[in-house]
Amino acid sequence: MTAPLAERLRPRTLDDYIGQTHLVGKDCILRRMIDSGNVSSFILWGPPGVGKTTLARIIANTTKSAFYTLSAVHSGVKEVRDVLDQCKADARSMFSQGCPILFIDEIHRFNKSQQDSLLGAVESGIVTLVGATTENPSFEVIRPLLSRAQVYVLKPLDAPELQQLLDRALTTDEILKKRNVTVESTDALFRFSGGDARKLLNILDLLEKSTAQDEEMVINDQLVTERLQENPAAYDKNGEMHYDIISAFIKSVRGSDPDAAIYWLARLIAGGEDPKFIARRLVILASEDIGLANPNALLLANATFDTIHKIGWPEGRIPLAECTIYLATSAKSNSAYMAINQALQLVEQTGNLPVPLHLRNAPTKLMKEMGYGRDYKYSHDYPGNFVQQQFMPEELGRPTLWNACDNPSEAKMKALNDQRWKK
Repeated sequence: MTAPLAERLRPRTLDDYIGQTHLVGKDCILRRMIDSGNVSSFILWGPPGVGKTTLARIIANTTKSAFYTLSAVHSGVKEVRDVLDQCKADARSMFSQGCPILFIDEIHRFNKSQQDSLLGAVESGIVTLVGATTENPSFEVIRPLLSRAQVYVLKPLDAPELQQLLDRALTTDEILKKRNVTVESTDALFRFSGGDARKLLNILDLLEKSTAQDEEMVINDQLVTERLQENPAAYDKNGEMHYDIISAFIKSVRGSDPDAAIYWLARLIAGGEDPKFIARRLVILASEDIGLANPNALLLANATFDTIHKIGWPEGRIPLAECTIYLATSAKSNSAYMAINQALQLVEQTGNLPVPLHLRNAPTKLMKEMGYGRDYKYSHDYPGNFVQQQFMPEELGRPTLWNACDNPSEAKMKALNDQRWKK
């Protein structure tokens, strides 16, 4: 039986690897690490089909160290301990040329006790951990393990990288290079791929298998759309349509369409999505897209998140629906989101500017003598609990980082703020 196109074209070396140039490009961190053979523990975080497992296999092909793999879906604490015992034996072996590498796919699926079982071996250098996850490690990986493993973010492939992958498939694959192929347009192919290399190759596989051997294989927007509609992909919470569905859900809430938002929520639930993942997205939506226009949205989203932990399925669908409709119909504002982004950009541009002396804490006599806290004006000692003084570093003056959006809540905030500072 012929292997799928995605497996046939899986890169074996970094030179064949497409994408993630910020990590594997010339003189970049992962390329230097792999080329040198000195691999430190790290976690690869990114959407499906961007090369996480492939990178792990390239490490296996390149490094001289023993290489072990575990899938978090099928492995428990016992399997982890058995592999760690093997790694200890390898580390003591006179034939060992480096620290054994343990690759754990979908590491976010390990529970706390399973992740705890890795800590000692990683910290003592018995094993080098390489993890892969599609979920935010900050939520799914325990803090002690995060402190011992650097997180590297992998990005979806962009159009030039997808074009490079398409060209390679058509010219090097043992099956496709023998076919009479005409590429008329690629917009639909790249759009349905969504930056996922595996998805693009699966679509090519579908086109090839649905075209008779004696016919010309044509790739254009109309044909791609028709063939995919005839073969709809099932929802896969581990990849494929996961990011498409959650993207539609988020954009429907942001776009104030409660009917569409509820529809996509139903798709997520019917597809077996983790309710905590949905609830977490609602918390982010409440902060990023509703924000100061309706601060109660964040309270409801947090309450929904807590409720999901308490009641689970199937009743959990009800608070999720309540929160979804509330957020979709609420006034929208991204002013807080934009303000923190501008502030972070300002910090990156200006560096670690000193805190003005009058704002500094003065817990010791020496600090007081140096002027720490001197001339600070305590707001509550003044009418209206406000007095003008410099709170930014002196070099910055008082730049405007928060700009109110057009809604009644922020209009009141802006009016009061302008009155205080007499703008």
